[in-house]
Amino acid sequence: MARHFLGIDVGTGSARTGVFNQSGDLLASAKQPIAIWHEAGGVVEQSSEDIWLAVSSTVRKAVEDAAIDPASIAGIGFDATCSLVALGADWRPTSVSGSGDANRNIIVWMDHRAAAEADEINGGGHAVLRYVGGRISPEMETPKLLWLKRHLPQQYRAATHFFDLSDYLTWRATGSQARSVCTVTCKWTYLAHEGRWDADYFRAIGLEDLTVDGFARIGNEIVAPGTALGTGLSAQAAADLGLLVGTPVGAALIDAHAGGIGTLGAVEAGTSGGADIARRLAYIFGTSACSMATTQQPTFVDGVWGPYFSAMVPGLWLNEGGQSAAGAAIDHLVRMHPASGDIEVRAKAVGLSLVGYLERAAACAGDTAADLADGIVVVPEFLGNRAPFADPDARALIAGLTLDENEGSLVSLYVAGLAGLGYGLRQLLDTLAGKAIDIDLIVASGGAANSSLVLQMIADTTARQVASVTSPEPVLLGAAMLGAVAGGCHADISSAMGVMSRIARVYRPASGAMRERHDRRYAAFKLLQETGRNLRDMI
Repeated sequence: MARHFLGIDVGTGSARTGVFNQSGDLLASAKQPIAIWHEAGGVVEQSSEDIWLAVSSTVRKAVEDAAIDPASIAGIGFDATCSLVALGADWRPTSVSGSGDANRNIIVWMDHRAAAEADEINGGGHAVLRYVGGRISPEMETPKLLWLKRHLPQQYRAATHFFDLSDYLTWRATGSQARSVCTVTCKWTYLAHEGRWDADYFRAIGLEDLTVDGFARIGNEIVAPGTALGTGLSAQAAADLGLLVGTPVGAALIDAHAGGIGTLGAVEAGTSGGADIARRLAYIFGTSACSMATTQQPTFVDGVWGPYFSAMVPGLWLNEGGQSAAGAAIDHLVRMHPASGDIEVRAKAVGLSLVGYLERAAACAGDTAADLADGIVVVPEFLGNRAPFADPDARALIAGLTLDENEGSLVSLYVAGLAGLGYGLRQLLDTLAGKAIDIDLIVASGGAANSSLVLQMIADTTARQVASVTSPEPVLLGAAMLGAVAGGCHADISSAMGVMSRIARVYRPASGAMRERHDRRYAAFKLLQETGRNLRDMI
C-alpha cells in the first residue's frame, strides 16, 4: 500500500490540512477559518476548542478529497503560530481574557499586551537574552505569562498547563505532554544547547512558581521535531479526525519553521548532491514575515532572534528575523487609500481580492513594475520592527503621498509597500552579512510567495536571487515531513528535506539602471526609518 502523510497547519486566521505522498506531492488540501477576538490594548485571543474543531474538519475533508484509505496515512505532523494556550487541572480551557470566557484561552502570537513586561525583562540583563538577539519580544511567552500573573492572577493560578499552540495540538492528538525543541527554545527561553531551563531567569522575572516540579506546567519533556510521540493518535483524537488509532504523530514546529523545513533543502532539477542550506535563507511571507538562516556554529546577531540550537534543522543553529506585519501590513496599507472601497468592488466583480487586483494591475508593467511606486517610500512597520532593531514600538511611515484618489495612485502605494518589505529584508541580510552569515539564495514560501510579481520584487529590492518551490503549500509540506519522520519513512528531517522538496523557479535581481534605482530607494527607506525613530524620541 502507498504511504501518505498529513501536514496540519494552524495559522492566524485558519486551520489547513494537506495530504502528501512519499515524494512530497500534494494530493489534496482543505481549509477552515478560525475565530479570533481583537480588543484595545493590543489584545488578540483565540479558542483551542474552536481550533481543534477546525483541524478535525479539514483533516476529514482533505482525506476525503484525496480519495485515499485512512489506513495509508503513515504519519501526521503539526505546525502552528507561536501562541500561548492555557489549560486547567481538568485539561479544559482556562481563560486568558479579561472577559473571563473560558473559550478565550489562547493569547495569540501578535498580542502585544505584555509590552511593558517585555521592557522590564529586557532591563534585567539576563543571560538567556543572549539567545533572543539581546531583547525579548512581547510576542514571546514569558512576558505573556508574567502579564497573566500580574493582571489576571486567579486565572493564572487556575492554569495548570501552558502550551505553545503547536505542542497543544500534538498533546490533543496523542496525550503526550512532550514539548518540541522548536517551540520552547524559540519562544520560551529553553536552552536547547544545554538541554535545560534557566531557573534563575524565571525566579528573577517573577515566575518562580513555574520552576517547581521540574517546570511541569511549561514542559519537562523536550524532544526534537519529528519525534514520534506516545503511541500515536489516541482513540478520541482518531475519532475526531476520522483516522486510525495509533497513527504516528511527530513533535511539532512553529509555522514559519515548518515553512523553512519545507523549502530550505529544495533541490533544482538536474542537479546532484544536497543543497547548501547554510547559504540559503527561508523567507516565509504570510500575515507576518519570518526569515530563517542556519549556521554550523552559534552566531550572535543583535536584534535577530537566536541563535537557537536544533530549533529547525537538527544539529544546526538558527537565526530568525522578519517582521510582525507583512501581508497584514500590505492589506492595511492599501485599505487606507480613499479609493480602496470602489476598487475592491471592481476586484470582486472579476473574482479577485483587493490585493490580488492591485497585483494584477502592477504585473502589467512587467520589468518596470517597481517604477510604479513613483515617489512613494513606505516603512511598513505597523506592528513594530522585529529585526534587525527588535523595536516593538516602531511604527509605519509613508512619504510622498498626494491628493490623488485614482486607481493608479493606489497601485503606486501597493508597489511601494511591497518594496518597503523588501528593503526591510535587505536590511536584515546586511546585518547577517556583518556577522559572516552570507546568503546567496532566498527560498520563499507563504501565501504571498505564490505571486511572480512579489518574488521578483523581493529579488530586486534585496539584490539576491529568490527561488520558489514546486509545492503549492510548502508550510504544509514541512509539517508533513514531520509525519514522514515520525512514521519511519525518513530517518530524520534533513533526509526528508532533500527528497520531498524541489525548486520550481529562480528569480534573478535586476541589474543596471533598475538596480541603481533600488539602491537609491533603499537609502531613502533607511533615512525615513531613522527619521521616524528621531521623531518618536522628540514627541
